[in-house]
Amino acid sequence: MKVTAELVSRLKLFVAFIAAFLFVTQSTAALDDSYPTRPIHLIVGFSAGSSGDVAARIVSNKLTELLKQSVIVENRPGASSMVATEYVARSSKDGYTLLFATIAVTINAIMMPGKGLNIERDMAPIVLVGSIPNILVVHPDLNVKDVKDLIALAKQRPGELLYGASGLGSGPHLAAELFKQMAGIKMTGVLYPGSGQTAIDLISGRIQVMFSPASTVLGFIKDGRVKALATSEAERSRVAPDLPTIAEAALPGYATGVWFGILGPAGTPVAAIEKISGATNSALKDPEVLKEFERQGLDGLGGSPDDFAQFLKSETQRWASVIRAMDAAKEKKGSAAEP
Repeated sequence: MKVTAELVSRLKLFVAFIAAFLFVTQSTAALDDSYPTRPIHLIVGFSAGSSGDVAARIVSNKLTELLKQSVIVENRPGASSMVATEYVARSSKDGYTLLFATIAVTINAIMMPGKGLNIERDMAPIVLVGSIPNILVVHPDLNVKDVKDLIALAKQRPGELLYGASGLGSGPHLAAELFKQMAGIKMTGVLYPGSGQTAIDLISGRIQVMFSPASTVLGFIKDGRVKALATSEAERSRVAPDLPTIAEAALPGYATGVWFGILGPAGTPVAAIEKISGATNSALKDPEVLKEFERQGLDGLGGSPDDFAQFLKSETQRWASVIRAMDAAKEKKGSAAEP
């Protein structure tokens, strides 16, 4: 009797397993055929009008057309996009709530580890959408004609040059810190709430140097109110093709930009990931989308979910190294100041 009961128990477990397997298989197949059947919410961690918001709206308009279902941009600003990231990470894993992520997600994971959010564990990479290069700009009265001149001047006047950036740990802030570390120079950072305010103080001469998203300063470059020296990405930008990269001008290997991509909560069905990734890649080949991107200073990227996963890993490693060096420099400075 004991043996019979054990056999019955095992048979029940086996039947339950087969039923669960069939349910998952059928659900995945159904999702593959029909997704999306209702509006998709694309969550942006910054306010309306920000570069991330503008990029999200350009892409969402085309996705709505391609997917034949509304893709609604929803702004949930706060804590350098942590509010939006946590909201998406905790949302239903069904492909209907996605994050329009920026470089901030990798930086936040390093600078705020106590938040308990792990991008690799809690989020599913879908597609790398595009990037805005940072442009290294200086006040026109600063006596430099190129990046090498700026580095030489900073070495002659250690700590005297003031660079501006939008927010502690922002993309432009860390772009400047990476530049300092690779060039072996000292400049003093002045942090602002946004790139617009930073640019105003650069134009007025309160600061001398700025790493700015291209969209913020292209107009000021054209009218001569600031002088552009180089762009920050690995290759020349389509929005400023005449400017050299920092890597080719002075610092081989230097590369950074303000990137954008789409993430879902971990556990998002593969069929949904592939559908969104494929549609986004198609959108990034559309002439009208590319025209809008260029008008906003954006470079389109694209690629597979695996490509994006590898990119996120390399970004995390790179900024962890930069932030560790920043922290070490602060500790050294603090120790030197003590009696």
